[in-house]
Amino acid sequence: MASSSIIVIGASAGGVGALRFLAAALPNTFPAPVLVVLHIGAHRSELPELLNSAGPLPAKHAEDGETIHPGRIYVAPPDRHMIVADGRLRLLRGPKENCARPAIDPLFRSAAEHYGTDALGVILTGNLNDGTLGLLEIKRRGGIAIAQAPDDAAYPDMPRSAAAHVALDYCPPLAEMPKLLIELVNGKDGKDPAMPISSSQPDSGQSPELTDARTFERPLTVTCPECGGALKKFEVGSIIKFGCHIGHSYTAEIMAGAQFEEMEKVMRAAVRFLNERAEFCLQMADHTRSAEHALSADWHAASRQALDRAYKLRDLVEQNWLTPESVRRVASASNGSAPLAE
Repeated sequence: MASSSIIVIGASAGGVGALRFLAAALPNTFPAPVLVVLHIGAHRSELPELLNSAGPLPAKHAEDGETIHPGRIYVAPPDRHMIVADGRLRLLRGPKENCARPAIDPLFRSAAEHYGTDALGVILTGNLNDGTLGLLEIKRRGGIAIAQAPDDAAYPDMPRSAAAHVALDYCPPLAEMPKLLIELVNGKDGKDPAMPISSSQPDSGQSPELTDARTFERPLTVTCPECGGALKKFEVGSIIKFGCHIGHSYTAEIMAGAQFEEMEKVMRAAVRFLNERAEFCLQMADHTRSAEHALSADWHAASRQALDRAYKLRDLVEQNWLTPESVRRVASASNGSAPLAE
């Protein structure tokens, strides 16, 4: 395994410190390339410099088309998915996955496809669950699946999701990770059998739901928060995934968050329009005051109505909304367990 193996690592919140620890502990003779995705979005990244200062392995932002060499750390640059194909790196500005670009899943999937049993996937600290599906694909194709021990992670969601949905080969604390990686790339793999993967089409059954005694028909489909395209639901192992024809994809938890953010954006835009309507009507009331008192009064009434509804809508937006995360925190608190880290 040592001559052709590849290590792919995904991290999010708390990931800089974890990645610097790994970089410091790996020797300059490390015989495999290390490919890293950290959720940075389109923001400037100094991660290669930070990794270079931490340890002996040279680190750099990946360049499109460059050959992958062992003993080097390649970091996904801002706003680009990083994948591997035929021993080279490819950078793509494809659709966001789980609201992220770069995202972990594309890298892991490509490593699984092109390296098979020689792919080694690692999930480190982070919120939500990007990387779980990619790690599942690595496992399915016979590679090695590793996640940091959740109780050891600064932000346990990502490793916890990986542990819940993937038959992990190893789940060590960060302090034991470097030694494990060194042993694995030198042939001590201890892999489990590959896992099957299945998918299903979404249920198209429609039934009305009642809200305040008024009937609302269920929509024909759920749309993508990013582009508005219709979403299809898939089951990948024990994970529910939604994807649109453009290519945006979400796990259920991230879909819930993205959907809420889009809803809040629309509602706050409505508050702005109502405020603007109130101001417009007030200006018209001032304009008509001297010419026609009755018309001016109507404009004043319309302004007050718009402003009143703007306040009501703002109060509605700022109420506490139930989300999968908030419900889980309440359930954890009632069971006496610690809530998830933010």
